[in-house]
Amino acid sequence: MEVKSAKFIISNTDYKKCPSPSMPEYAFIGRSNVGKSSLINMLTNYSKLAKISGRPGKTQLINHFLINEKWYLVDLPGYGYAKVSKKERNKWQLFIQDYLLKRENLYCLFVLIDSRLEPQKIDLEFINWAGEKKIPFAIVFTKSDKLTNHKIESNLAVYQKELNKFWDELPVNFVTSAVVKTGREEILEYIDGINSAE
Repeated sequence: MEVKSAKFIISNTDYKKCPSPSMPEYAFIGRSNVGKSSLINMLTNYSKLAKISGRPGKTQLINHFLINEKWYLVDLPGYGYAKVSKKERNKWQLFIQDYLLKRENLYCLFVLIDSRLEPQKIDLEFINWAGEKKIPFAIVFTKSDKLTNHKIESNLAVYQKELNKFWDELPVNFVTSAVVKTGREEILEYIDGINSAE
């Protein structure tokens, strides 16, 4: 798939105020500082589409971007570490949960994981929650350019071993790097395949 156009549509904190659910929607979420904005910009080839910040927790709204006038890419707030109050974090959690459980045109949630780290409890809990709620999702391992191929394979094997404790069949996963554009074609083709099947 070639991304010919990508434009910001709306930001809000209520799934009911999101654009009309008439087109497929693909959302991206992950722990704060996982490289979500960089990945979104890499996928779309628009370097300033999603705002990149050195401060974790910058994304605090549900952000909709229209891609090729045919589907929505949704940038969700990160979970985990962010220098905001517990009250604010709880508020995010509620509206993100509402969006994930009630947005009828959400075709796939991409859960971003930092490929450099050992399995994090918060990531595993979120993945298992998504599975229990039957939210369609795929796992995206980010920042692969920081590791050797051997180390990436080793880290992914550890993750798979951990997930095998809870899953009979492992979710689809992608290895990416926003720096060298690893995984870009694979993710876009995956989205294109889902869109074509509808």
